[in-house]
Amino acid sequence: MDSIGRTPVSYGTGGDGAGALRNPLREGCMGCRHTDADCNTRDKGKKKGMTKEAKRKGIELGAGLLLYMIAWVITEYRETGRTAETLLFLLPYIALSATTYIELFKNIGKLQFLDENLLMIIATVGAFIVERNKEAVAAMLFYQVGKMVEEISLSRTKKSIAEFIDIRPEYANLKVGNKEKIVPPQELKERQIIVLRPGEKIPVDAVVTFGTGTIDMKAITGEAEPRVVKIGDKLYSGCINLNGVLEARVTRIYRESTAAKIMHLVENANEKRSDSLHFADKFTKYYTPIVILIALLTILLPPMIFVETRDEWIYRGLIILVASCPCGLMVSIPMAFLGGIGAASRQGVLIKGSSFLEELPKVDTFVFDKTGTLTEGVFHVQKIVPYQKITEEELLEAAALGEAYSTHPIALSLREAYGKEIDRSRVDGLKEYPGYGIGARVDGREVYIGNYRLMNRHGLFYAPVSENGTAVYVAIDGKYAGYILIADTVREGAVKLMKWLHRRDLDTVMLTGDNEQAAEAVAKKLQIESVYAELMPEDKVEQIEEFMENQMEGEKLAFVGDGINDAPVLARADIGIAMGGLGSDAALEAADIILMEDEPSGIINAIRIARATLRSVKQNMVFAIGMKIILIALAFSGYVTMQNAILADMAVMVINILNSFWMMKFPER
Repeated sequence: MDSIGRTPVSYGTGGDGAGALRNPLREGCMGCRHTDADCNTRDKGKKKGMTKEAKRKGIELGAGLLLYMIAWVITEYRETGRTAETLLFLLPYIALSATTYIELFKNIGKLQFLDENLLMIIATVGAFIVERNKEAVAAMLFYQVGKMVEEISLSRTKKSIAEFIDIRPEYANLKVGNKEKIVPPQELKERQIIVLRPGEKIPVDAVVTFGTGTIDMKAITGEAEPRVVKIGDKLYSGCINLNGVLEARVTRIYRESTAAKIMHLVENANEKRSDSLHFADKFTKYYTPIVILIALLTILLPPMIFVETRDEWIYRGLIILVASCPCGLMVSIPMAFLGGIGAASRQGVLIKGSSFLEELPKVDTFVFDKTGTLTEGVFHVQKIVPYQKITEEELLEAAALGEAYSTHPIALSLREAYGKEIDRSRVDGLKEYPGYGIGARVDGREVYIGNYRLMNRHGLFYAPVSENGTAVYVAIDGKYAGYILIADTVREGAVKLMKWLHRRDLDTVMLTGDNEQAAEAVAKKLQIESVYAELMPEDKVEQIEEFMENQMEGEKLAFVGDGINDAPVLARADIGIAMGGLGSDAALEAADIILMEDEPSGIINAIRIARATLRSVKQNMVFAIGMKIILIALAFSGYVTMQNAILADMAVMVINILNSFWMMKFPER
């Protein structure tokens, strides 16, 4: 043990460089307790290769290819009868197509069998019937190669996303008395103390109880600049302690921590499917029977008109079925959305599903909350104006004590200006009035602290304030005691965002519970067209509903809030964007898009990524469908063979995959 009784941790000089920390518990081994050697071996296997599905397809392909080559050599160099030749090629065909038949039978049970599997089976069985045995097996071989490429591409895309945003902690240093114990993060409980050393990932959400340090939050927020933390500051799981030894008290268990929730949301993002994905499903449902009908007409009608034999037109009809397989379309669309969601996550934008990625470019009206969204949400006392016999110090003390239990930014600013330790034993009888303020007994005296609506509600006299800023009125024992003027500052990112939105002729609206003067001052600075001030939380919901009722068909409305007290509005809007939602349960639950860094300008990157994703999806659709039409025409004219058709389909799929995969590399501006 070292000088403080900590269990020693070995350091190595391997791949992480000299002195790199060697994790005693590796990711994925929390329950099984693998040794490092076992885990390293397993990790190498993951890096090499493939999913179980891809490995299985690889074995099938190998067996089928070997049997196909044997059959081809035998029939090429020895005389065999038609029956013997058919049997020789049936062996590789069975090896290659077994899973395709199994999938088809499963889909028949679900009444969802109109897909590419059905097209390939009809085409290859028909090829055997017209004694095109070699081509039937070759077509199935190339088809399975395409399916394997599809499986590997999708799994690698998902793996790339996981690597880009892998913020899961691997272990935690639990402090027990004067010693430390290395434990899995899942075993930590609230209020336990953990120790964080330089280079270590923060295992769970916590608050600093000892030390100062610098935290790298890029993995969570996309924020490049490290953040300095001290006693009392919050720490979020998944971030990295860059320097300084810290002790912190656990505030959330592992499964409720920020890292766990973010990983869960990203990994399940594609469950909320977009219209494009639904279109691909519907397209296949109607496309397959249409193609089968075209192939059937090709087989039946031309022999009545043209000279070619019936077998030749049967063969052409079968080629049409092979050429029309929609593999490239079906794989490229989900890949593009996965890439877009992954690219956004790397830039600190968490998008809950492909449907929201698709709808974002359609937004024509952006509605913003003010405090904490367009402004810093960090108020500072500008002026203290007592009324009659009370002093400035007494007025501020009454307000600070009355707000002793509140976490609202206004309460924090009052306590900050007071500057003394808050003795909460002097405060009782707390009553909160959402949208109005707070009532409490301070030293046995009845105190009300809030906006003018709170004064009106209790029938208290007050002197209205017309200065820029937010006026906090204070009444003591039923008498007006004065007001405290506080002010917020506009975020730099908000100025950048508004200019960007205005250049694109998008409407901007502000909804706020603040007074009209403060709201107008911020709106003027940001050039926001419409302002609705002095709104209660329920008023904001009503206003959003009114906007949405007046929308034209196809138009979308997005609400941008701070994710703390705007949950009802975030949930009601077409797209809810939570700004500064780090660690906020309300944001993670109610919002559709979460900006993990406290910067509204992140919306610009989100829109750019969404537009690029849709552009990629549309390109893939047009290219895939266009090539299908060309291939079907060539097949009808007899210019392509069955092998040519399947190779062309593979080429279309590869091009579409590459066009989708570039979304993962989408640059940040």
